[in-house]
Amino acid sequence: MTIFNALTMLGGLCLFLFGMNVMGEALERRAGNGLRTLIGRITDRPVMGFLTGLGVTSIIQSSSATTVMVVGFVNSGLMTLRQAINVIMGANVGTTVTAWLLSLTGIDSSNVLVSLLKPSAFTPVLALIGIVLYLFVKNDRKKDTGLILLGFATLMFGMETMSGAVSGLKDVPAFTNLFVLFKNPVLGVLVGMILTAIIQSSSASVGILQALAVTGSVSYAAAIPIIMGQNIGTCVTALLASVGTNKNAKRAAVVHLMFNIIGVVVLLSVFCIVKAAAAPALLNEPATKLGIAVCHSVFNVACTALLLPAGGLLEKLAIRLVPDAKYAERPQELDERLLATPSLALQQSRAVCLQMADSSVRAMKTALRSVTDYRPELAQQIRKDEERCDHFEDLLGTYLVRVSAQKLGEDESREVTELLKVIGDFERISDHAVNILESAEELRSKRLRFSEAATVEYRTLAEAVEEIVEMTLKAFQSGDASMAAHVEPLEQVIDGLKEQMRTSHILRMQQSACSMENGFVWADLLTNLERTSDHCSNIAGCVIDTAMHNLNLHETLRSAKFEDESFKREYKAYARKYRLPEPKAGL
Repeated sequence: MTIFNALTMLGGLCLFLFGMNVMGEALERRAGNGLRTLIGRITDRPVMGFLTGLGVTSIIQSSSATTVMVVGFVNSGLMTLRQAINVIMGANVGTTVTAWLLSLTGIDSSNVLVSLLKPSAFTPVLALIGIVLYLFVKNDRKKDTGLILLGFATLMFGMETMSGAVSGLKDVPAFTNLFVLFKNPVLGVLVGMILTAIIQSSSASVGILQALAVTGSVSYAAAIPIIMGQNIGTCVTALLASVGTNKNAKRAAVVHLMFNIIGVVVLLSVFCIVKAAAAPALLNEPATKLGIAVCHSVFNVACTALLLPAGGLLEKLAIRLVPDAKYAERPQELDERLLATPSLALQQSRAVCLQMADSSVRAMKTALRSVTDYRPELAQQIRKDEERCDHFEDLLGTYLVRVSAQKLGEDESREVTELLKVIGDFERISDHAVNILESAEELRSKRLRFSEAATVEYRTLAEAVEEIVEMTLKAFQSGDASMAAHVEPLEQVIDGLKEQMRTSHILRMQQSACSMENGFVWADLLTNLERTSDHCSNIAGCVIDTAMHNLNLHETLRSAKFEDESFKREYKAYARKYRLPEPKAGL
């Protein structure tokens, strides 16, 4: 073993970690909506939560990353502690996939077909396909597929390089004696824990152990405690991520730690009893890459089988260890920890945006009612909703800009653009709601009243505006482009209603049936109602653009709307529905 072997091993380790990181990030982007679907299926049922954690971790190849996501979701109030416990258990099993992939490098057979399973036989082909996709294909999803293949090839090449560099250590007595010391189970657990805590990846530390196994100096008696310690060391990432979070998020990180500590204590005790009582010869045998993968899986599956039924007890223990704060904590709406997984950060952003949309539409509908039925509690609710919309706009705008700075796929990039556009429109709708409320308050404070004819006209326009905001909200919630297409014809009808009502107002002015003060309030109302419909049109346009994967499609549709037969039919239907009575005197 020379200095050159040490440098080669260091280089192999760097390639191994780099390949794992590249492959994991590309898998996250490529999975995209798949991750959202898995997370969206989380329930309080232990098996479903377990399968979710297993699925997500199998996709992104990192239990640490999955647990950090869980901490972020709990901190944001999107996941309960009970749900988080089940997901964390699934993540611990999902992380064993990497060890099984790495065990393929240990295949040694004279059979040609079996030899083809060895990564050195097929990774060059994967690397070639990957580099072609990455360099010469413009589609982002195919580029990510290329990066997955390149990351996997780099990972396997790094593993082969490490194994080759350390193979000479089998002739070094000091190295052999070192692993004799690790046969002490407690020492083995500590070594595995410290190594994993440093590199913050149990998959990577298991891979390093598999590389060292080629020396033949790592017995199963030494490897098994190290594997157990690696599961405790990987908890460091989640514990660090929980700093600055609310109590429930801290409890999720503590559950992750308790799960692994309890599992290690129980199974290490069983291991020591078996070792002392039966002294199986297998424990003194040199561990293989496949054997280490099996031990890693058996340990994690056994831990889960032991503790999955005891999820409720873990929850109570976590609550006891991390007691409630003296004051009630508000969930953090948008958690920075999820920025590392843009698809999930977008899911959280959309959830918050839907809250904003609900507040905005509720404020507008309440404001419409306040003109003819003013009550102080309505005014309070409108202003509260408008303040929430202002808060959400600032929060989402900042967060989405940070999301857009991450590596995004085409779908995620379009969604960021859509959300950045619509939050401004929803905020402006809430502003118009306050303006309408102020008009109602002006009528009340100055003791002004609209005439019967004007009230009928107002109610007609208010009904049209209420329908358009409700339709826009539903289209945005569901992402339904066909529903969004109904917004534009109604918006055009509302534009026409505004002009007709202005004309009616002028006629009443000419007949001295309208005071100047009434006229100012009337004009403000018409302006705010018509602009509300404009913002609904903008939001519906974003929904259409996103669904059709064309950020300029809505403008194209707007320019061609009157040439479209279905648009004409809908426009005429809305015009009949919201027809005003003939203008007559008396405001």
